[in-house]
Amino acid sequence: MSRYLLALDQGTTGSTAILLDRSLAVVAKANHEFAQIYPQPGHVEHDPKAILVSVEAAIRDALTKAGATGADVAAIGITNQRETTVVWDRATSTPIFNAIVWQCRRTTATCRALKDAGHEDAVRAKTGLVLDPYFSGTKCAWILDHVDGARARAEAGELAFGTIDTWLTWWLTSGDVHVTDVSNASRTLLMDLATGAWDDALLELFDVPRAVLPSIVGNAEVVGHTRGLGVLPDGIPIAGMAGDQQSALFGQACFEPGEAKCTYGTGAFLLMNVGTTPTPSTNGLLTTAAWRLGDTTTYALEGSAFIAGAIVQWLRDGLGFFGSASEVEALAASVPDTGGVVLVPALAGLGAPHWDPEARGVLWGITRGTTRAHVARAALEGIALQNRDILTAMEQDLGAPLKMLRVDGGAAANNLLMQYQSDVLDVPISRPHMLETTALGAALLAGLGIGWFDDLQAIRDAWREERAFTPSMADEDRDAALARWQQGLQRV
Repeated sequence: MSRYLLALDQGTTGSTAILLDRSLAVVAKANHEFAQIYPQPGHVEHDPKAILVSVEAAIRDALTKAGATGADVAAIGITNQRETTVVWDRATSTPIFNAIVWQCRRTTATCRALKDAGHEDAVRAKTGLVLDPYFSGTKCAWILDHVDGARARAEAGELAFGTIDTWLTWWLTSGDVHVTDVSNASRTLLMDLATGAWDDALLELFDVPRAVLPSIVGNAEVVGHTRGLGVLPDGIPIAGMAGDQQSALFGQACFEPGEAKCTYGTGAFLLMNVGTTPTPSTNGLLTTAAWRLGDTTTYALEGSAFIAGAIVQWLRDGLGFFGSASEVEALAASVPDTGGVVLVPALAGLGAPHWDPEARGVLWGITRGTTRAHVARAALEGIALQNRDILTAMEQDLGAPLKMLRVDGGAAANNLLMQYQSDVLDVPISRPHMLETTALGAALLAGLGIGWFDDLQAIRDAWREERAFTPSMADEDRDAALARWQQGLQRV
């Protein structure tokens, strides 16, 4: 009898495979990184085939660590870096261009032209999104316009478009299944949020032919079965899919309106469950589909900071501050404060609520006494202060303060960052036992999809807190930190 759920967490810098048993205990975990491609400033790409190689290697390693085989896998759940766009040949499964990554800003001019033409309000009303190069629609159109013959081939039905969930499902099924789930579809600028369907007017506006699009499916249902893989046997159901942030919201058991989480990965992402009616934002946030279970769609408000953990990677790789990202906490804790230094980590523009794709990072307040430790601490504080801007906007949309925030992702293990986050938010923070809640969400959705879990309450009952952080900063210190942050923002 199959014993495990296999969660595939395909992220921006690597792919992770996690095996979980029926008690949701992690039996094995494996991660494989792949190369980042930066053709020019502001452009970010991935090799789609390198992504598949990393996923296959992660699956193989996880099974080996567990002493298991593919026959032990009951179902597969997929979660993925959202917005990253792949276009490939349907006949050969060969990508026609590198994947354009969510961080890529190459379509900034296109988005600006659409704004200048007065389309943003209508797009926002229909999609819940803003006109920003972050999203997939303009990336797909860019590929079709910059690869010789691609647009004609797309209109003829020879090419397929998808986000990474779609690309992985295509690979897992040897091209039998071309689908995306509603959470990923809601990040393309091409789906009507209210209907959960591709919208002809949006397709025309963004110049994306309907013939390239995948079908939109729910988040906890069997959409296909493995076929033709060396690493897994045929016939394993693919039963759960969700974009990484929606998957983390599900993995944090934020099933009721008003419950919220923040995931600290390459970027930082705050999502709040707002129930079964899409709530429009008037404060620079996005409205997105969280998940669809059966016929019911749940929605969320979202705020994204493009750079979070990536600023620590930059300190490591770009400036050589330390050899391992985990060393940042000790370095930052070696000084009591930043010494007046502010680091605004706008290395790829500013996301919500500012939406300034041309903003660039600022390191401000340096004196002769500034050390690596001050800069490291300013980097962590910059991550937290970006999130405070997002949460403030979220509270304004809700008309009520948030009572508690659940946190996850790699940087959530950083106690210094979590305490400072609680301090500047003035809100308690709850950290779960399992920080890999993105993968957990995919596994839970797959478990629902094959009937391993009866309902959402059973999942909520299994959620466990590892540590809580409560605000301890004096009001005047918080006010001073926020004032310095605003001064830094004025300089981006």
